[in-house]
Amino acid sequence: MSDRTPTPAARDVLRLAQPRPRWFAPGLLAGVTSAVMAVALLACSAWLITRAAEMPSLAYLGMAVVGVRAFAIFRSVFRYLERLTSHDAAFRQLAELRLGIFRRIVPVAPAGLAQTGRGDLLTRLVRDVDDLQDLPLRVVQPLLVAGITALLSVIGIWLIVPAAGITLLVCLLLAGVLGTLFSGSLAARAERELAPLRGTLADEVLEIVENLDVLTAFDALKPRLAALARTDERLRRATLRRSVGVGVQSAVVAMFAGAATLGALYFGIPALDGGGGLLSPDLLGPTLIVAVLVPLAVFEVFGMIPLAASAWRQVRVSARRVAEVVPASPPAEIPVDVPNLRPWRATPVMLELTDLGASWPGQTEQGVAGVTLRLAPGDRVHLAGPSGAGKTTLAQALVRFLDYTGSYRLNGVEARLLAQTDVRRVVGLCEQRPWLFDDSIRQNLLFARDTATDAELLAVLARVGLAEWVAARGGLDARVGERGALVSGGQAQRIALARALLADFPVLIVDEPTANVDSAQADALVRDLLRAAADAHRAVLLISHTPVPDDLVTARVTLPARAQSM
Repeated sequence: MSDRTPTPAARDVLRLAQPRPRWFAPGLLAGVTSAVMAVALLACSAWLITRAAEMPSLAYLGMAVVGVRAFAIFRSVFRYLERLTSHDAAFRQLAELRLGIFRRIVPVAPAGLAQTGRGDLLTRLVRDVDDLQDLPLRVVQPLLVAGITALLSVIGIWLIVPAAGITLLVCLLLAGVLGTLFSGSLAARAERELAPLRGTLADEVLEIVENLDVLTAFDALKPRLAALARTDERLRRATLRRSVGVGVQSAVVAMFAGAATLGALYFGIPALDGGGGLLSPDLLGPTLIVAVLVPLAVFEVFGMIPLAASAWRQVRVSARRVAEVVPASPPAEIPVDVPNLRPWRATPVMLELTDLGASWPGQTEQGVAGVTLRLAPGDRVHLAGPSGAGKTTLAQALVRFLDYTGSYRLNGVEARLLAQTDVRRVVGLCEQRPWLFDDSIRQNLLFARDTATDAELLAVLARVGLAEWVAARGGLDARVGERGALVSGGQAQRIALARALLADFPVLIVDEPTANVDSAQADALVRDLLRAAADAHRAVLLISHTPVPDDLVTARVTLPARAQSM
């Protein structure tokens, strides 16, 4: 399916971006009223000025004077109401759109999003989602307002000078068709490229910022900056081509506005002498001026239609990009959630794996296969293996981020028959690179259990060996920096473990806790983590390629080396 035709998933996104009729209708009604008032203001003003030049009695001009004032006031009032109500509807729907997008993302995250770069993903979920508010504001409403106003104006001019009304109708149709065609031929490709180029630029910027130290150390910064400059230049040229298309379509609309005015003069002037014929009945001077000048106001409103066509192309691309974040059908490697008929929560928990295998989306071979182990309450099992053996893949499968083959049972119940949220309530994961929010230590712990008191937070930090460190930092209000930039790798692992202990998972998986810690501190960190997590009702699976003392574990499992890398 081409990018000119929205995919079914993109159509779903577009439907979600369009406000509900009861929210959308007030803005549409106010917009139509404001546009009609603008046309009526010009018509009334033209008639008043022309008629006043004939110096009649002021009694003949009173109604026109009142009309000019009324149309001017009401045009502004309804314009304000249109902006207020239409943007309120768009922003309300934008909130629902964001929630709808995240509801679609959550079932496949994080493994299902691994194919999209982080910068591009951020652009899709922020910039492209924000661009979808243009659907009601710059596409649907302008089309309806311009169409209704143009139709009413054509009828009004036709009642005065039928030939001029027909001319206005023809010029409007030609301006709409040709303006859209010219704009499409010059700017359509650029408009389709803008959103992807913004995503690529965000990816490249994020990569440079995150790896600035490495790029500088290996003298690789200049080539990356040169590539970034080339991407930025492509984005600049696409933006310029789009601007050229908008300028040409504005010129086309202005040209046909002049043609409609000349047509009204051509058919209206003979009618002043009574020789206009059937399509140009006898006219008075002020009435002729109305027929001549009204097309200018009509085309000012009608000019929104070609602009709406341009906005539609961008909205369509943004909808497709947002829809592509989540595939129409989840990859086979992503588990499909099966809602429970009743909530499931068990403690303590017995975890049993039999010939378990799992893989990441897009992998041709399984990332891990043939794993058999048993975790009972109180067990501390060390899972070892060389890099690429599938240790992290196994951890992701145990928390149901990846689907699995074989058997995975919790207290005798197959995990795929349980809701994923229920599995994650009893099986917790401390990742190799734990995510820390750019906030205080307190807030980084509270989302695990938001009812915890400061005393409980300090107690769990003491269990993981961070009591003195937190006190030296100034307490729980100390910030950890973006992604934990202000803490060391070992401290980040300890904070992550404190979070897991607050959540009180019956089964805790700790994935490579020493990956970002120097060897001098690795043994102390592993010892502290296992001792802190030790509990008669909790089972611990420690995934690590580094040796672990025998007194800290109850069993060991070693995964064989595999040909593919993680």
